Amino acid sequence: MKVPVDWNIGSGKVLFFRRAFHEYTLTQRVVLSQLPLTVTTGITALLVAAFFPATMSNILFISFLVLQALALVLCYAVPWDRLPYPSFLSIPILDLVSISIGREGGSDALTGISLMAVLPIIWLCASGLYPRLAIAASFFAPLAIIWIPLFVHGSVTPQDLSRSLLLPIMMLGIGVSVSVLTQSMMQQQRDLESRDEQLEKALSESQQQRQLLNTVLETVHLGVLAVDADGHDVLMNRKQRKNHELASPQEIDDPNESQLLVFDLDRTTPVPPEERPVRRAVLGQEFTDYLVWLGQGPAQRAITTSARSIKDTHGNFAGSVIVFSDVTELVNALAAKDDFVANVSHEFRTPLTSILGYINLMLEEQDEIPGDVLEQLWIIRRNAERLLSLVTDLLSTRAGQVMVLPHAVNVTDLVRNSVDSARPKADDGGVRLLVSAPERLEAHVDPSRIGQVLDNLISNAIKYSPYGGDVTVTLRAEDGKVVCQVADSGIGMDEKDQAEAFTKFFRAGRVRNSKIPGVGLGLPITKAIIEAHGGNISLDSKPGHGTTFTFTVPA
Repeated sequence: MKVPVDWNIGSGKVLFFRRAFHEYTLTQRVVLSQLPLTVTTGITALLVAAFFPATMSNILFISFLVLQALALVLCYAVPWDRLPYPSFLSIPILDLVSISIGREGGSDALTGISLMAVLPIIWLCASGLYPRLAIAASFFAPLAIIWIPLFVHGSVTPQDLSRSLLLPIMMLGIGVSVSVLTQSMMQQQRDLESRDEQLEKALSESQQQRQLLNTVLETVHLGVLAVDADGHDVLMNRKQRKNHELASPQEIDDPNESQLLVFDLDRTTPVPPEERPVRRAVLGQEFTDYLVWLGQGPAQRAITTSARSIKDTHGNFAGSVIVFSDVTELVNALAAKDDFVANVSHEFRTPLTSILGYINLMLEEQDEIPGDVLEQLWIIRRNAERLLSLVTDLLSTRAGQVMVLPHAVNVTDLVRNSVDSARPKADDGGVRLLVSAPERLEAHVDPSRIGQVLDNLISNAIKYSPYGGDVTVTLRAEDGKVVCQVADSGIGMDEKDQAEAFTKFFRAGRVRNSKIPGVGLGLPITKAIIEAHGGNISLDSKPGHGTTFTFTVPA
């Protein structure tokens, strides 16, 4: 029930209400619930006074009017919020008593006064309190209003009793309907309140998560930018704001994406607008570690960018999140490393060339050299040439290329030479070298390069078998290709290390923590040589169960 504040028939609206009924205080709700009956009583009194003035002197009718006035006064005067909550139901009960008195006192004037009982009946049933009693009262209260006077006057016939049943039955129907509707509305209200609590809890948790996310984003040393499908910024953390300031030209206050100072790997060529990270992300592209340079001059920084798309509930593109990571120090370190490798390689070439020159001079007098010494000189020469080739490879891999000079050669001899060279090291480590190869297998390859591959793989197999075991080299021809496997029973690698095995300067975690020497160049060089022959190389390994390298080159 709500407060009527206007009466506007012309607009088609009968009542306007200021707010919901439950938003008023308990006293106000009691008054509002009583007002319809009070207004009806006032109208009744006016009609009686106008058309049946004699009734106004009837003590029972006057008592009816006094009780109704008293009920309204009680609605205002009684502090209902301090009393037990159901206590306000005394008002509609008082109304039923007053209506019964008014019916008896005004029956000569208005025969329909008993119909006013519908208002307190509705009040009782709409309160939601004691619904069964309220429904019972909706039948028995009107019945009592009609039957009690009959029994008091002493003239009661079955016809009189049955004739008066229609009104109580009608009131019962009204009471049941109101009670059912009230119970349904109360259940809906409880459901809504429960949902409100859940929504408030979810909103509170969402706000906490949002605050946590904002705190994390402002703390991480990564620039984070979120854009919607139209390219408008949705979120930008503190680090990314600094990146944006770095890339902003001084002469432009609010530059757009195409005006930012974004340069290619040479640090001077501007990246085309459609290839810039944010633009690529807005176009729906996903990428990882896309390197650009931001800014210019001494403050210029190398930034790797990664982007992932945001999808809506229907799977449609809704925006992207781009992460910016400052890798300037790493890029500078890699450049310094490449320069160091190049300088050291150049420095190594001169002494190695001198060593090979003197060995070649000694080998010119091989007729006068004992056989065992001559064999050792040849091994020294071959390993010196291998070392010189390795230095050359360092320079070549830095430049991104490996040169091969293929010609017909017996690959079996290459395998046996590499095994013979590695045998002293294998014997020292308690490793048994096994070879499975045909007597002759010719192929068109670069013998020094393939020999270098075999030396690398066999040397690694022995090195990573620190507790002894077997190293097996298998050579075979297959579908016009040369297939070679080098298998050991050593420490092996996990899946993560296998994925990085052919990366320059990479060494597995277990190896770094051991005393096994190495710089992480053997496998990258080996892979480059095999690919330069048009072949491929793979590995299969399990921690504690050894590793098998397989390379294939066209015959």
